[in-house]
Amino acid sequence: MVAFILGILNTLINAYIWVIVIWCLLSWFPNARGTRLGELIDRLVEPYMHWFDFIPPLGGISFSPVVAIFVLYMVQNGLAALGHFI
Repeated sequence: MVAFILGILNTLINAYIWVIVIWCLLSWFPNARGTRLGELIDRLVEPYMHWFDFIPPLGGISFSPVVAIFVLYMVQNGLAALGHFI
């Protein structure tokens, strides 16, 4: 049962990582975040990304999504390690 729950969490984290990647790609296209899909993705990603606002952009490029995805990968690794102990 625990392995099933950890598998579901792993899948959800992978899906959320892809949503963050799509959110980043939407910034390349003008008015893409103004569409319904853009607004939905914004509502899903913005609360999590606000945790990483302390990271300053370097040369006009924000690396906060990279750090946010790295944190999610670390959570996945932690869940995988927890699954091995249980």
